[in-house]
Amino acid sequence: MEWQDEGIVLSASRLGEADAVLEVMTPAHGRVRGFVKGGLGRRNKANLQVGNRLSVTWYARLETNLGRFTIELLHSPLGQMMGEGARISALSAVTAVVSSTLPEREAHASVFEGLEAILNLLEHEDGTAAMWGAALARLEVAVLAELGYGLDLTKCAGTGLGENLAFVSPKTGRAVSLEAGGPYKEKLLPLPAFMTGGKLVDASADDALDGLRLTGYFLERNVWAVHASQQPPARERFIASIRRQSA
Repeated sequence: MEWQDEGIVLSASRLGEADAVLEVMTPAHGRVRGFVKGGLGRRNKANLQVGNRLSVTWYARLETNLGRFTIELLHSPLGQMMGEGARISALSAVTAVVSSTLPEREAHASVFEGLEAILNLLEHEDGTAAMWGAALARLEVAVLAELGYGLDLTKCAGTGLGENLAFVSPKTGRAVSLEAGGPYKEKLLPLPAFMTGGKLVDASADDALDGLRLTGYFLERNVWAVHASQQPPARERFIASIRRQSA
């Protein structure tokens, strides 16, 4: 079995002396792992950096095998991020979330597109950790939807109206308006404006933290806990960097 696609590097781990197990997110084949001969040797190591875009050919005798990659570097965004710890931290968090949530070898085009969009944001746009955190929260909403745990952030669960949405019910994942949720706000999750059409650039550090708390709650309950895992350390570190910004 063999196929060719483009992929964004999520991780690369050592296998033996210089070989690697490469993990990529592709538009047509989803999250895929494979063996790369000499992947962490002097010639190829830079090509397997997280966030790089590769042309990959995957082949295996049986579909259930790990498979083997041959790769070609198409683009690396890292040159624009060197020396900017906040961007690197955001990149690590984004790729770790995709890696820790999606099943292998299932196409999830909307998640791939969201990952592309964040990489473009990190590489080309001026911004803050808050803006990148807000972008990650939006991507996590897409991940939840792709996995069958979509949040309904379009209208209030109590009134049916789409105005003044301010909270989300932790039980149902449905939005609640300020008026309907006010008496119960201590039991509800805050819903920042960027999650319902507001601009990422307008998101404050507290907004980003609220968004990531919201998506993190449902990812923990429905994805990570189910697979006996937990929030990736890279996500936790990135959230800590946003929290320092808000202090």
